[in-house]
Amino acid sequence: MVATDRGRGAKLEPAILLGCANGLFAHGEEWYIEHMTVPAKSAKMTADEFLAWAEVQERGRFELIAGEAVAMAPEIADHGRAKFAIALALREAIEKAGVNCEAFVDSLTVRIDADAVVEPDALVNCGERVPPKSLYAPNPIIVVEVVSPSSRVRDFSEKFTDYFGVPSIQHYLIVDLDRRLLLHHKRGEAGTIVTAILKEGTLRLDPPGIEISLAGIFEPA
Repeated sequence: MVATDRGRGAKLEPAILLGCANGLFAHGEEWYIEHMTVPAKSAKMTADEFLAWAEVQERGRFELIAGEAVAMAPEIADHGRAKFAIALALREAIEKAGVNCEAFVDSLTVRIDADAVVEPDALVNCGERVPPKSLYAPNPIIVVEVVSPSSRVRDFSEKFTDYFGVPSIQHYLIVDLDRRLLLHHKRGEAGTIVTAILKEGTLRLDPPGIEISLAGIFEPA
């Protein structure tokens, strides 16, 4: 199949065709594109531009890394179960403590800086209620990542520094399904980060002043 941009008459690669959300139609053996919603790989975006772009994508989930939109990989069933379980544990802990916070899963993003926006598997935002149409958390306190083969390196390295570069974030939780443990990184005094490794029991997250149980986060062995 040959695709042509009618405005320029240039052939388009199959990979670009897969990224076209609308305006793709056929004429004989050729396919034409009138409008493309996915920018070229070389296109750079600011955080604001990315959020506006991501909102109108018909399918797929993306993060903004160094100004470039990066597609997020599909997830296995256990990954989905784990992030749902920890989000539920956070929500129940918030309700029990009566703190002014909300738990989210697979939805809100975190603005790292002017050219980076990431989407944690789960997060807790505190303070004023998040506006209904907001795409990002205005005051994230807790962020959670469930480790997957495609994200392992970034979860333990780049995202560690990225998240703690956001002043409001106090806790970064990493759920490692393979080793059945939870890493708790907490912002300490004088710019230090304190790390604890948990396999069972309860975890105190203060602020905002909640406590979650690790029971139920991991599927039975």
